[in-house]
Amino acid sequence: MSERFESGTADLRWQKAWDEAQCFKADDSSSKPRSYVLEMFPYPSGRIHIGHVRNYTMGDVLARYKRMQGFEVLHPMGWDAFGMPAENAAMEKGVHPGGWTRDNIANMKKQLQRLGFALDWSRELATCEPDYYGQEQALFLDLYAAGLVYRKESAVNWDPIDQTVLANEQVIDGRGWRSGALVEKRKLSQWFLKITDFADELLEGLDSLEHWPDKVKLMQENWIGKSQGLQFSFHLSNGAGLDVYTTRPDTIFGASFVAVAADHPVAQGVAEHNPAAAEFIALCKQGGTTAAEMDTAEKLGFDTGITAKHPFTGAQLPVYIANFVLMEYGTGAIMAVPGHDQRDFDFAKKYELPILRVVAASAEEADKPFGKEAEAGDGVLVNSDFLNGLAVAQAKQAVITRAESEGWGEGKTVWRLRDWGVSRQRYWGTPIPFIHCEICGVVPVPKKQLPVVLPEDVDFATPGNPLQRHPTWKHVDCPQCGKPARRETDTLDTFVDSSWYFLRFASQPDDAPFDPAEVARWLPVGQYIGGIEHAILHLLYARFWTRALSRIGKIEVKEPFASLFTQGMVTHETYSRIDPANGQPIWFSPGEVERSGDAATLKADGAPVEIGRVIKMSKSKKNVVDPDEIVATYGADAIRWFMLSDSPPERDLPWSEAGIEGCARFVQRLWRLFAQYDAQATGEDKAVERKTHQTVAAIAEDIETLGFNKAVARIYELTGVVEKAAPSASRSKGIKALLLLIAPMMPHLAEDAWAAIGEGLIANAAWPEIDPALLVDDEVTVAIQVKGKLRDTITVAKGTAKDELERLALASEKVQRALDGAEVKRVIVVPDRMVNLVA
Repeated sequence: MSERFESGTADLRWQKAWDEAQCFKADDSSSKPRSYVLEMFPYPSGRIHIGHVRNYTMGDVLARYKRMQGFEVLHPMGWDAFGMPAENAAMEKGVHPGGWTRDNIANMKKQLQRLGFALDWSRELATCEPDYYGQEQALFLDLYAAGLVYRKESAVNWDPIDQTVLANEQVIDGRGWRSGALVEKRKLSQWFLKITDFADELLEGLDSLEHWPDKVKLMQENWIGKSQGLQFSFHLSNGAGLDVYTTRPDTIFGASFVAVAADHPVAQGVAEHNPAAAEFIALCKQGGTTAAEMDTAEKLGFDTGITAKHPFTGAQLPVYIANFVLMEYGTGAIMAVPGHDQRDFDFAKKYELPILRVVAASAEEADKPFGKEAEAGDGVLVNSDFLNGLAVAQAKQAVITRAESEGWGEGKTVWRLRDWGVSRQRYWGTPIPFIHCEICGVVPVPKKQLPVVLPEDVDFATPGNPLQRHPTWKHVDCPQCGKPARRETDTLDTFVDSSWYFLRFASQPDDAPFDPAEVARWLPVGQYIGGIEHAILHLLYARFWTRALSRIGKIEVKEPFASLFTQGMVTHETYSRIDPANGQPIWFSPGEVERSGDAATLKADGAPVEIGRVIKMSKSKKNVVDPDEIVATYGADAIRWFMLSDSPPERDLPWSEAGIEGCARFVQRLWRLFAQYDAQATGEDKAVERKTHQTVAAIAEDIETLGFNKAVARIYELTGVVEKAAPSASRSKGIKALLLLIAPMMPHLAEDAWAAIGEGLIANAAWPEIDPALLVDDEVTVAIQVKGKLRDTITVAKGTAKDELERLALASEKVQRALDGAEVKRVIVVPDRMVNLVA
């Protein structure tokens, strides 16, 4: 072996060897037990970032370990390739979204391969390719046939300049993120998936996900939002009725006004005869379309002049049109209780409406004034007639019982979850496979005509959806009557693409989305790894698609991911100081800064700089960490080792140059130790053998539980023990075991060293075997105390008798010095742990 491990040549050499041997290609015909390891596939933005490296390193270690344990492992990679960034590039750079995306995929694939990930590239897929999205269209039609897809009018964010629908996150301060135009609310015909049909299933199914983080399950539970409440009708002063739903019927005596959505029939009726109301409704259409946006927007209202009769008190409550009430939620009208709901509180403050307390910590606080916020917590009912003194839960039921007995309301279960709107008015997505015919209506594209392929000759110079204005693509004959018709020009939400890709990885026939038998053999995914930011949308939609496909008989599995792990971010330091001339920060690169503990100064003039830590990298802040540069400088194994070290994998990992340099040094330290392997060595060292076997067992458990930082610490510890040990057969066995232990983590180093001392590729080697007898320590360290203070320790055989422990303790020179001639009156012995001498 050479003096140094040369990662620059070794990395590429072994990556080529693995590829030629097809080491990581999953064999569907294998009789081995199966293990499916999957990290959330990336969007092909053009470059992988340091956070990707951490995510994929974790999955790679587990996949390689499972192979060593004798499993047939499926560890695939693909690309979540549709989406707005490609269209943005088309508009800004004059390139085609497809070319831009495929170039990015090619570049990112090279980056991932350079890191030595054990991926089955034979199953690579990209959601932007017809062989993928054509099968997605087929599944969409299957769901449609089962009644799980429908079309209806729905409110959207409309950019009048770009002529397109905007996602909620693309609306900034009421304006389109690109055009800056005031966004309008419009109603457009949209396609929906009936996820609400699965609300109970999705909620109950969370109980079966024992290996999911509790935080993620709670987030999904809250998003699904099952609640019990009361639906009832107010009698309006204009003679009409107004249905409302409330989850807090207990607070009904605190109602001081009623509010309706801008597009509620009551509001529309007022606007017909009141120009001011019509003007206010138009203003509301410039706001957002989600409940979250309503929570943060300024609360605005318009008094309709209509009143609603309180069902208990008979009081006439004013009816407002309010911008924070959405027609899509509940009945589009609310009973407003300002004292115990923050949105109602803000509105009541603005319009000087009564704020009544009906829930308090105790009856004595019935008249306690409110502070600056509503009080939504638990307590007892006050100022509430027959409800006074009842707990909130009791009061809820009492009101529902009374409403039902008197016939003006009923208890009802409702869900926060809404059906999933999947229409997007953009080009770069999966075409929705339907045709609009003036005679036949909306007609599904026959499956034999799939895929409906996106046209290549599109123009992004004009705002709006290129499919809508394409001269030929949308013009087709109706498949039912043969008359001229037009294609659906909306494309599917990209979350649809990522809701079933794990099924396509398991099986990729040409004539179907997947083979159900193969899916049954691979699914559910054994370990899924990704960011907590996907807790709700992606993970909930994937669970829904799996259950929907199961319901219609396409697959048997109901939950896609048996175990979920959400890794922490990689954070990056920033260095800056404020420019006194303009008050703006000046940013410095790590190379311009001298660190000393928690402080930093400029190398140029010694001036102090501010240290920050952020998740996102930015060229302007000079904190970009390029994985390619790190690999070129330190090697793939050093960066992989850094990603596994120090921080628990669920926590954020601070990036540091000193840390990666330390990892590179450890790579060379191991290389020097592996060079000391001597197959001819003789002699035993029980301590080294015991430590080796204990480490092998402990690291296996660490990897199984994704405790990579613990495994790293144990490897450091075993390395130290083996380095210090005298030459022996036991030491050589320890070196070989250490080599196998690091193989999933530093595979290039392991492969290069294995070439000198092993047979074949270490990528195909088995995990080291353990001797259960060596997992138990034969010796123990016993503490010797004098009057409760530690004075010495002794190492003895496990199970040494009390008399012998007492004799050895009294024979200690340190103990005799501590006694200083004093008489020992009592000896307390705890076998295998402690001897305490009372003098």
